[in-house]
Amino acid sequence: MVLKLNYLLLILLFISCSQEKKESINTPSDFCSKIHRNDSLSLSTELEPVKELMKSKTGVYVLEDGSGSMVARAWLSEYAEKTIDIQYFIFSTDNVGLIACDYLVRAADRGVKVRILVDDIMVDADEQDVLALNAHENINIKIYNPGVNLGKNLYSRVKKFATDFTVANQRMHNKVFMVDDKVVITGGRNIADEYFDYDHRYNFRDRDVLLLGKETKNIGKSFNHFWNSSLSINAHLVIENSKKEKTNFNQLHEYACNPDNFWPQVRKRIENLPDTFKNIQQSGELVWLDHVEYVSDFPGKNDGSEGLTGGGKSTDALINLVKNAQSSIDIQTPYLITTKLGQTLFKEATNRGVKIRILTNSLASTDNVEAFSSYQSNRKELLKTGVRIFEFKPNAAIRTQLLTGEIQDTLQHKPIFGLHAKTMVVDKKTTVIGTFNLDPRSANLNTECITIIPSRKIAKGVLQGMEEEFKPENAWETTLDFNPDNQVSKYKRLKTWSRKIIPKEIL
Repeated sequence: MVLKLNYLLLILLFISCSQEKKESINTPSDFCSKIHRNDSLSLSTELEPVKELMKSKTGVYVLEDGSGSMVARAWLSEYAEKTIDIQYFIFSTDNVGLIACDYLVRAADRGVKVRILVDDIMVDADEQDVLALNAHENINIKIYNPGVNLGKNLYSRVKKFATDFTVANQRMHNKVFMVDDKVVITGGRNIADEYFDYDHRYNFRDRDVLLLGKETKNIGKSFNHFWNSSLSINAHLVIENSKKEKTNFNQLHEYACNPDNFWPQVRKRIENLPDTFKNIQQSGELVWLDHVEYVSDFPGKNDGSEGLTGGGKSTDALINLVKNAQSSIDIQTPYLITTKLGQTLFKEATNRGVKIRILTNSLASTDNVEAFSSYQSNRKELLKTGVRIFEFKPNAAIRTQLLTGEIQDTLQHKPIFGLHAKTMVVDKKTTVIGTFNLDPRSANLNTECITIIPSRKIAKGVLQGMEEEFKPENAWETTLDFNPDNQVSKYKRLKTWSRKIIPKEIL
């Protein structure tokens, strides 16, 4: 029991990435009055030129920068006509989270049905805020696998881990933003400042993909599978002593209207998105494909009969891609914890002549010293398989290109950048973008989703960015004779060493 309690506390420590909650600020009403939706626009009219293509093909566009990914979500929320379905591991009520909530409320006010499914362990919001949002007649919030965060006291949370350790560790890591069953954004980003380059101290280099048309039907089926799962419980049933009472959202609207919280120049970019979309289409950057495959694990991942192992559909799909690689595998993963199975797969590939490069976080850039500690213990074994390893620099030169322009104009410093993209390119022709980290937690415990894109054009574009990040100004190459661990303080190195007690299976 004591050992499990220690593990619980360490788990909560390493996966926590909460943000300070911003205070609502009263806003001049004249500013709010100038912000309005263009009623002459709709998602259907903007998609009309590609309507026929969407019936038989899937349109693919990679969202590399956080600001662009945020703008796309905002515009889609503003012009959704029927439904918005959201599935996330983390949903924080920081600046980006509050503005996202405002867009969802205003969509719901127009009659759009909004469903939000979020994992219990990483709901970074006050319980009353969750209930207030859930009280809207057109918004329904469900909590996945509750019992470790919302509506429970510390004793109940500890008991959950102590008596049902495997189930308590099975989290939902899927990330999906779907509008009108027509357009989907999926990939590495959660809903919080640091995933959209808006945090003042630490941001993630991440990647999403926007999908239109054919494959969105399968994504919708997956979402409904999770939504209807017995593991997904309505928020007002999870939070004790709660009632689903109506509320008004004036304070939320005022916060979002305040130009100090949501810069007018960003709103202008959202307003101009239809023109941007037309330019993307005309440039050929929106690629239409006959076969795009969205792979998602089932709720619960596995039945727990094999303890903390068991795998899932996403794990099997990735193993199959590695086994069939012929010439090259290029990977970005924030956490790199390999088991004997993974090391054997990579060794077999390099023996076939496959060149493998992996970019992961350095100790200086990581937000998760627990995961890094386990990677550090197996780093030499992985290098001996013939894999080349690169570790992301916290002051990578590329952050100047990626960081939101508006925030660069307001800061006297550049925030630290850490890697969060989960991407694999195989043989320069197949790209995988998703939520899967190369670690046992993604392989066996968390439900994950990946999009497999068989396109040389998409692969070329993604690899162009990856090649930049492999360069010395953005990453160190780690070898058997060199690693950059000494680039951090002795305290952080000691902290990392002390985490080696945590079993690899839960990292």
